[in-house]
Amino acid sequence: MSAVEDFAPAGPVLEGLTNLTREAVEAVQTIYGLARQRVAIFVTGMDGKISPELLERDQHSTHGLAWLATYAQTLEQMSLYAERMEAEDRFGELEALLVQACFGEYLNQINGGIPMSQVEMVRPSDLGLTWEEMAPMREGAAAALRAHGNTSVVRKTITEHMLEASGRSTMGDAGLDETLEQMRDEMRRFVEADVAPFAHQWHLKNEYIPIEVVNKVAELGVFSLTLPEEHGGLGLGKEGMCVVSEELSRGYIAVGSLGTRAEIAAELIICGGTQEQKEYWLPKIGSGEILPTAVFTEPNTGSDLGSLRTRATKDGDVYKVTGNKTWITHPVRADVMTLLARTNPDEKGYRGLSMFLAEKPRGTDDEPFPAEGMSGSEIEVLGYRGMKEYEIAFDNFEVKAENLLGGEEGQGFKQLMQTFESARIQTASRAIGVCQNALEIGLRYAQDRNQFGKPIVSFPRISNKLAMIAVETMAARQLTYYSARQKDGGKRCDIEAGMAKLLAARSAWSAADNVLQIHGGNGFALEYEISRVLCDARILNIFEGAGEIQAQVIARRLLEGAN
Repeated sequence: MSAVEDFAPAGPVLEGLTNLTREAVEAVQTIYGLARQRVAIFVTGMDGKISPELLERDQHSTHGLAWLATYAQTLEQMSLYAERMEAEDRFGELEALLVQACFGEYLNQINGGIPMSQVEMVRPSDLGLTWEEMAPMREGAAAALRAHGNTSVVRKTITEHMLEASGRSTMGDAGLDETLEQMRDEMRRFVEADVAPFAHQWHLKNEYIPIEVVNKVAELGVFSLTLPEEHGGLGLGKEGMCVVSEELSRGYIAVGSLGTRAEIAAELIICGGTQEQKEYWLPKIGSGEILPTAVFTEPNTGSDLGSLRTRATKDGDVYKVTGNKTWITHPVRADVMTLLARTNPDEKGYRGLSMFLAEKPRGTDDEPFPAEGMSGSEIEVLGYRGMKEYEIAFDNFEVKAENLLGGEEGQGFKQLMQTFESARIQTASRAIGVCQNALEIGLRYAQDRNQFGKPIVSFPRISNKLAMIAVETMAARQLTYYSARQKDGGKRCDIEAGMAKLLAARSAWSAADNVLQIHGGNGFALEYEISRVLCDARILNIFEGAGEIQAQVIARRLLEGAN
């Protein structure tokens, strides 16, 4: 290819775009490979092994490597998406520009600095890379895309397409098959009728999602979506779960999150339960007859599950549970708790933990926990309302011994780890729904709001924000769908799921923050929906593994085989 200064684009879409993206992906992989080698040197101890102490000391570099790997995987999936869409004759101008702008922006960030947060940038030098070694970013397809991929004309054209496509489920064809798109349409109709018109008032009043809405979610098959057919489920894959979670969260993240607890409980039982437990619990969870909640976190442990102190002591045909749990979502209405507790006090760390299917009666606002040995207090929160958060205290709370998951003590942490891939994929999908919601709110407001005699969408800084939200939404979407396909294919995908969650959570916060900025002072008023979306978006970079923890896990896995 000629030098970038000789590359003259014929229009907004670069000629031979899929060839350019394929070549640019190779350049990024070269950069990533070098970075991985260098960072591995930083964190290798005298014994030639990756050192946990050095991993922690060099978090800026190691977490930066995780972000670089996330960008590399995102660009690869966007390139493959472009190739599939082109082969199916579905690669329109909007789809092409979203891909092109993503490459233009992310390649420039790789070359100059990737934002891990608003105040933390990872530069090539942080990863041990020299100016000379960054040459692939200054040559060929990468250079052309950096120069011409994300121009003001490109962003303006993206926004014009979105204004013309008002009312579409996604800004740009998501690349899914007809069945999954029909599923999206069904969920969208439900959201538009039963969720979106009421969500903001539920939030402002800190009200529960009405039980009638929960029941409709169950009737739509959300709780049984990925359950095996022999247990009353629909037997669909995680990609279908992504579409459903995304669309429900577009209406209200709490509704999109109703399925999370069912997904976690079902996955625990499928992977670790006895046959009797599967036959009893799975059909009831799938139908919505039983609502589960996850009870893992403790006040002083956070992500350090190995330090859990809640005790479960065997006493005849029951276990008696004593201890405190926190950040428990939707516990009052729940009928069963997936409860992680320490059954062997002499076994420190993860090996002394066991998982229980702890039954409890449903509570009410007046009497939230009518079970003996169980009490709790609500945690008031900024957003992510609709199910309510609680801190719970157990004092000799009884759980049937037959409800020890799998019938064997000491397996709790291992069982929980088997759910993390699905949970993080589902969380990424919820984040994409929040992105889409913010984008739609922003487009409407920018069209309706007039300043200086014209709609504010005509101002480039407004148009640019909307275009880049659409770009990052599609990028996070393709990365998340990829991780779901990996899971559906029976492949280990903890890295891919973590990357999807990492990128989608950052994108959701950025989308909500920028759309609030588009609203100006009105965005700061509680009456405007974007104030809720901003509060809801903020939690996504915290739960199911905070961004820092997520980057640490990804980096450790990437570096395990680097030496």
